[in-house]
Amino acid sequence: MIDLRSDTVTKPTPAMRKAMAEAEVGDDVYAEDPTVIKLQEKVAAMFGKEASIFMPTGSMGNQVAVKLHTKPGDEVIIEERGHIFNYEMGTPSVVSGVLIRPVKSKNPNGILDWTDIEPALHVDQPYYACPTGLICLENSHNLAGGTVMTGEQCTAISNNAHKLGLPVHLDGARIFNAAATTGESVAELSKECDSVQFCLSKGLGAPIGSMLLGTRDFIDEGVVWRKRFGGGMRQVGVLAAAGLVALEESPPKIEQDHRNARALAEGVADLAGVKIDLESVQTNIVIFDVSKAALSSNEICGKLEAEDILAIPFGTQIRMVTHYDVSHAEIETTLMKLNEILK
Repeated sequence: MIDLRSDTVTKPTPAMRKAMAEAEVGDDVYAEDPTVIKLQEKVAAMFGKEASIFMPTGSMGNQVAVKLHTKPGDEVIIEERGHIFNYEMGTPSVVSGVLIRPVKSKNPNGILDWTDIEPALHVDQPYYACPTGLICLENSHNLAGGTVMTGEQCTAISNNAHKLGLPVHLDGARIFNAAATTGESVAELSKECDSVQFCLSKGLGAPIGSMLLGTRDFIDEGVVWRKRFGGGMRQVGVLAAAGLVALEESPPKIEQDHRNARALAEGVADLAGVKIDLESVQTNIVIFDVSKAALSSNEICGKLEAEDILAIPFGTQIRMVTHYDVSHAEIETTLMKLNEILK
């Protein structure tokens, strides 16, 4: 099976499985799991933040951040294709009582700049306007095709937000992919953000887990909300151990994932009825339009599945994501089968 649905489908490496089996553990709800503590300290140092907390999922990390940064009745600014807005089940309104205000980037790659954000803000407005409480960014940007925001771009938005007293949260689920593309460190990509979430279970390949970073006070309160959200776990060092290995062994593999994505994108661009913006393929995500093809996205993915190739259809588009469990030879096989289907 060639599974291109997401980089969440990776299997733990032998080194991860060994580390999990041998992990020293304790009760993390009592803050006594030594492997979790080691992971949290390592991540905080890597990002240049005061503290971090292990979360079971990236969505929980994002939602805890939204809760801590806002109060009920606030609004949250986010690019219209942002994950927090589109794929976290309305949780900001359900749990935090906030309104999401999506804004459209002038740049087709979905990367916001301050001129996109500023007109949507409600700061020092009449009392009946919904006050802006938070700005959320995403790097890399999933639904825009894995596009990347540089550290300079992120810092410019954060500095402008801070002048107005507004916090900035970065959904950095795939920030290590962004780092591989820009050549910047994850600390440089997020240094002025008030909080950052990233996934151990996507491009890094760990089986479970995400991290939320911020100030010590922010993370201390995050521990409380993680428990309220049902995310307090016990001997979770068996998972944190895999995360530690992922941080060591996976970043060097990401560049190969990107090369495979580029090969896939360039191959798809030559297929009948397919439209793709090659400039948007900057990391490991490939999204292409099949509205001009003879078959729908669902039909194409159904025929691919019959050939043991998995991809995700949505609307007139198909998304494929490369990861360390997909080889270059399997990319070539995928292109060959797609060509046969689209003919």
